[in-house]
Amino acid sequence: MATFLAAAVSVVIMSTSLVLATTQKAPWRIHTLFSVECQNYFDWQTVGLMHSYHKSLQPGPITRLLSCTDEERRQYQGMGLAPTFEVPSMSRHPKTGDWYPAINKPAGVVHWLKYSEDADNVDWVVILDADMIIRGPIIPWELGAEKGRPIAAYYGYLKGCDNILSRLHTKHPELCDKVGGLLAMHIDDLRALAPMWLLKTEEVRGDRAHWGTNITGDIYGQGWISEMYGYAFGAAEVGLHHKINDDLMIYPGYTPRDGVEPILLHYGLPFKVGNWSFNKLEHHDDDIVYECNHIFPPPPFPREVVLMETNINRRRGLFLSTECINTLNQGLLLHHASSSCPKPKWSKYLSFLKSRKFAELTKPKYINHQKLSQVTEQKNILMESTKLYPKIHTLFSTECSSYFDWQTVGLIHSFHLSGQPGNITRLLSCTEHDLKQYMGHDLAPTHYVPSMSQHPLTGDWYPAINKPAAVLHWLNHVKTDAEFIVILDADMIMRGPITPWEYGAARGHPVSTPYEYLIGCDNELAKIHTRNPSACEKVGGVIIMHIDDLQKFALLWLHKTEEVRSDKAHFATNFTGDIYGAGWISEMYGYSFGAAELNLRHIIRNDILIYPGYVPLPGIKYKVFHYGLRFGVGNWSFDKADWRNIDLVNTCWSKFPEPPDPSTLSTPDDNIRQRDILSIECGKVLNDALYLHHKRRNCRYPSDSNANFTLSKDVGLLHELKHGVISGRGDEQNIAIEVPSKIFLNSKDKPPSFWMVGLWAFSGMGFLALIFMILPKRKGESSKGKANRSKRNFA
Repeated sequence: MATFLAAAVSVVIMSTSLVLATTQKAPWRIHTLFSVECQNYFDWQTVGLMHSYHKSLQPGPITRLLSCTDEERRQYQGMGLAPTFEVPSMSRHPKTGDWYPAINKPAGVVHWLKYSEDADNVDWVVILDADMIIRGPIIPWELGAEKGRPIAAYYGYLKGCDNILSRLHTKHPELCDKVGGLLAMHIDDLRALAPMWLLKTEEVRGDRAHWGTNITGDIYGQGWISEMYGYAFGAAEVGLHHKINDDLMIYPGYTPRDGVEPILLHYGLPFKVGNWSFNKLEHHDDDIVYECNHIFPPPPFPREVVLMETNINRRRGLFLSTECINTLNQGLLLHHASSSCPKPKWSKYLSFLKSRKFAELTKPKYINHQKLSQVTEQKNILMESTKLYPKIHTLFSTECSSYFDWQTVGLIHSFHLSGQPGNITRLLSCTEHDLKQYMGHDLAPTHYVPSMSQHPLTGDWYPAINKPAAVLHWLNHVKTDAEFIVILDADMIMRGPITPWEYGAARGHPVSTPYEYLIGCDNELAKIHTRNPSACEKVGGVIIMHIDDLQKFALLWLHKTEEVRSDKAHFATNFTGDIYGAGWISEMYGYSFGAAELNLRHIIRNDILIYPGYVPLPGIKYKVFHYGLRFGVGNWSFDKADWRNIDLVNTCWSKFPEPPDPSTLSTPDDNIRQRDILSIECGKVLNDALYLHHKRRNCRYPSDSNANFTLSKDVGLLHELKHGVISGRGDEQNIAIEVPSKIFLNSKDKPPSFWMVGLWAFSGMGFLALIFMILPKRKGESSKGKANRSKRNFA
């Protein structure tokens, strides 16, 4: 055994030397780094990593950055385990006294760059963790790394890149990449990054107010992954934008993607194969490196794995798990042999580790560079497209009534057709009594809020107050990672995406549409209800607001709505512009006055929203229809108020009167023609939405041949089949949507006539008779077949 191990070491060293001789030519010099401390825990990891480094034929030298306190260094016995560069320990921070050993990684890299001669003779640096097994050469330029564009593995749980954490700790949160594990970059990039990596690690570690799991994604909520954020924020600060690939590295226990051969195993998490399991934390104080022939419990043999799992990819995952531990154990045995340990007792397992089969299984893996390039490019395009723009969430407010239900059906249908990014949530305000009888729970992703239609303190009946009250309730009860919130009214139809980047929304500068009739911004109404009347803006309808602004503003919106609503002395039309003079638009003033209090300055756009019936501006592609007013084309007209008490949603195949066909328009005035085309579109979209809703509810098709209920041009139906409409989008509340078991039928839906029932019955009897005639013959044939098969089996 000892002879075999010595020969194996010689072969590995000779192979490595040959590779180094052929690959280490300027400017392609590579150096691999990993960081450890003076502990048994890191020593057995070092043995495993170093063994895999040689087996994989990784080009270039490797250096262990060893952080030890003076006391640890005096007692440490593992200096010969790897080429080592000693760095001062910062486990206990010299200034703050904070105990955080993970900071040694960036601190060690900074020290190496400053004091190591190797750092002056290298072009590319690969940085790994100690708890890794290398399966094949990691060559940065072959993986696609460029100067300014390092390669990294994906760490999706670093949610702080998307929230307030990144905005607090880097001037360039848009460049924050969720990366870690494998890092491969140009030395010039590392020199720029390393000091910032250390600084940002200290900064995040000191930010205890934001250690929470909901902000960092750290399951312990104790700032343990501050170093990972230090890297991500430091890289963003110096302008590094990573090429991210999550196929290069895999955690044992995970299933690799079809056709993917990872070149790194990162055993940072517990994993198991059948009844066998491994958790590195269970071996924290294990002196397995220094106890002769002591190895980890052997995992199942390959033939046992084959019997455990039939799925090819899951079986590959199990093979990777066993390979990880087998490589660790092989490295330990080689180390023991080199330390003059006695020859271990023979076992099947030791025989397997020195077998040709195991050598074949663990020979260096090489990346399919053409495929990798294509996959990496596709993934980075996808990731960049999602990182380029902030996340959006759309809200709209309704009540428990059939009037809002058909509006909800229309808005949700148009939302899915519009291509609006992000999710949508209906804020549903209901009294307890209304909620018990309500049947529209399945109409939209929903957040339920208490009704304030009847004010709990004043008794005032004013349902419009539910809008600001519901937004405030949602903010207080729902965790969202959206950066911008789009707020719509239920009586709207979306025609395209409404995004902050298209209209220039920013923190302190919401986007909205003009509501010129809010004359109270110009008179004493504003002077009474806001300290900053000059900032009062006549806006409403569509709101795009940064989440930080909305969180400060929502309470003021509600408070000012209550204030204006109670100011009955100024309800008059000459003060408010409200044609009814009854305070119905108090909520709109609540919005304008609340925004003025915070000095929010709106970007006012007249190209987002149009009321059907209005003449469109030339060349404008409006994103929203707001059908709050009566409109018509010829003899056809529509007024939402006419449908206040009609249950269109729960009455099968109910719909609005069909608008005329655009081909029938004969006006010579192009402005009028464009106006009418938009009005017709609005009416048709509402009817399309109702059609698809009834279809989802499994309504029986009406027997009335004159019903003529079809989907215009089948556009909505095709979109539904492709995207799944309601079920196709989730929301962060993860509200279960159930279809009511009771289906309401139109009174015109008559049961099938008697002769039809008779025909069905006759057909059924004929089918049964045919079956009985055929069955005996088939039974005989079946018996013969069985006999023949039996004869063949015994032949």
